[in-house]
Amino acid sequence: MARASAAAPLPRRPARPRAPSGSYRPVRSCIDPSVMLNALPDPVLVVDGSGDIRYVNLEAQEFFGLSAAMMEGMPLAELLPPNSPVSQLIEQVQQGRHRASQEGVVIDTPRIGPHHVTVRVTALGEPADHVLLTVNERTLARKIDNSLTHRNSARSVTAMASMLGHEVKNPLSGIRGAAQLLEENCSESDRVLTRLICDEADRIVALVNRMEVFSDQRPLERDAVNIHTVLEHVRKVAQSGFARNIRFIERYDPSLPPVYGNRDQLIQIFLNLIKNAAEAAPESGGEIILSTSYQHGVRMALPGGDTRLHLPLLVSVQDNGDGIPDDLRSNLFDAFITTKVNGTGLGLALVAKIVGDHGGVIEFDSQPRRTVFKVSLPMFDEAQMSGDPAPARGIRGAIG
Repeated sequence: MARASAAAPLPRRPARPRAPSGSYRPVRSCIDPSVMLNALPDPVLVVDGSGDIRYVNLEAQEFFGLSAAMMEGMPLAELLPPNSPVSQLIEQVQQGRHRASQEGVVIDTPRIGPHHVTVRVTALGEPADHVLLTVNERTLARKIDNSLTHRNSARSVTAMASMLGHEVKNPLSGIRGAAQLLEENCSESDRVLTRLICDEADRIVALVNRMEVFSDQRPLERDAVNIHTVLEHVRKVAQSGFARNIRFIERYDPSLPPVYGNRDQLIQIFLNLIKNAAEAAPESGGEIILSTSYQHGVRMALPGGDTRLHLPLLVSVQDNGDGIPDDLRSNLFDAFITTKVNGTGLGLALVAKIVGDHGGVIEFDSQPRRTVFKVSLPMFDEAQMSGDPAPARGIRGAIG
């Protein structure tokens, strides 16, 4: 019996030439540098020798509230206050230093207000007169804290409204009925008291009715909404009534995609915010600034699940009033918190609830002559109309 022949050996892959000891072969990366810059959590700008902006990453667009199309080609001086130390840092690097940095720099513009940041300027090398400018500001922790606080405020008001509807209105109905029965057989002087009981009962019922909107847990009917159409409608309503003496300034980004929301409730949000701004503004020289912009990388976890909603649309309402008192800031979105003489303190609580129902975030920054409320909202996506979750668009800046 013949012996089986041995299997033919597999062909060997040619040996890769080994680099000499102590050296390595560089591998050219195929990654687009702009992709890496857009993934950074800090604003990055490239400035040329003439002081003009040549490149901005996504975080810089969000920080300054302007799109790349508006910023690239703009003189950097237009974004900085006069005599800013940033200009001095750039000049030092352009004169020969490789790197320069400074902490505690204030970047203050009418659009974003004052921000205390650390600025680093680095020579780009090529072209020779271009520099790389990075801005470091840690605001994510504050945004997380604010969003959770405002969500909890809305939930607490919802629970209170549900309780009041059941536990207060029914006894009040009995009290009012008893007062009406007493009124039939009492003297004229006593009828003043029975009428007072009925009037006060009606006043409490009206307040409870206002709060019942908080206990409405039905899902929102949402569609694609042009936020600029909403803001224009609210501005016209305001200027024809409570804000007729206020000067409005509009700073809109016309390229924004639609909001995924309920038009009527979005009107309610910004009508309340603009009404508060008009009441806070001075009687002479009152000013309200309405602005919109696109912010990248902000995502919010929806309650009761793992879904994260993209919140790229930012709407700001700014006034030049005296600011919010320090003792109210931590509880501003709670019910019955107000500085108005006859106010109920339900306006901002309702705003917090509606923003939360949209999966959005509301926050504010206040100082004398500049108070701004910022509302981050989801944009419309065709997948949402079919019930599919919105596709992920990056994880940088995740919140929740």
